[in-house]
Amino acid sequence: MKTIRLNNGVMMPAVGFGVYQIAPEATERAVGDALEVGYRMIDTAASYFNEEQVGNAIRSSGLKREELFVTTKLWVQDYEYDDALRAFDRSMKALGLDYLDLFLLHKPYGNYYAAWRELEKLHDEGIIRAIGVSNFDPGRLIDLIEFNEITPAVNQIETHLLCQRQIAHQWMEKYHVRHMAYAPLGQGHKNEMFENPAVAEIAKVHGKTPAQIALRFLMQNDVIVIPKSAHEERIKENFNIFDFMLSASEMEQLRSMDTATPMIGDPENPEKTEFAMTW
Repeated sequence: MKTIRLNNGVMMPAVGFGVYQIAPEATERAVGDALEVGYRMIDTAASYFNEEQVGNAIRSSGLKREELFVTTKLWVQDYEYDDALRAFDRSMKALGLDYLDLFLLHKPYGNYYAAWRELEKLHDEGIIRAIGVSNFDPGRLIDLIEFNEITPAVNQIETHLLCQRQIAHQWMEKYHVRHMAYAPLGQGHKNEMFENPAVAEIAKVHGKTPAQIALRFLMQNDVIVIPKSAHEERIKENFNIFDFMLSASEMEQLRSMDTATPMIGDPENPEKTEFAMTW
């Protein structure tokens, strides 16, 4: 398993398993399958309502806690000081863990300064190994960095072949924040991505699927990926990306697909903001 060094020295797997939109009743089996395949990083969130099932799968796996890297996220309605601590405790109880590897602010809304400072305290106490953010654009990320003590270790944002976030990636590199991709297979835009002639041809050359090409492209660009699936064969397929390398010309072909436009999780879209406020 390839690992990535975070800005505080913590090592994080380069490929993890996401559980967004996996129903709670399917989560435990899916996570169990992923751990059996070889995934060692699991990404969940309070707002996914499946932290308890993730914890059950971890306990059933027989793996040592130190072999795993577990990420969850704080939802916006819990950003005030006391609320953030209570929400963290709820997540830890649901997961059944005594420490967390990575805790993220889920959205850049509300009093995220207060929430961040609570995360800093938990990090300093050693209960969280690393803290980060999700859905932060470069401007908000820099603002958070400049007026707080700890630089986020990770920024998890929508990233895939059709939305590669190249400018955001450059800013993250400048500030030593790791780029983590959610929806690395495009969610509702899979067909548009996978049926692209360049993707299909490169997949044929390497004897891989379009999904594997899409994930390998991101990994070679130093982007952490968390593909999700509830299907065992797809879970295996998405993990099997370590035995080939895309050439420079193939990488350039794939880079040309970028629309530079978020399609799923644009935090600056007022409709997305309004939805988050009423969740």
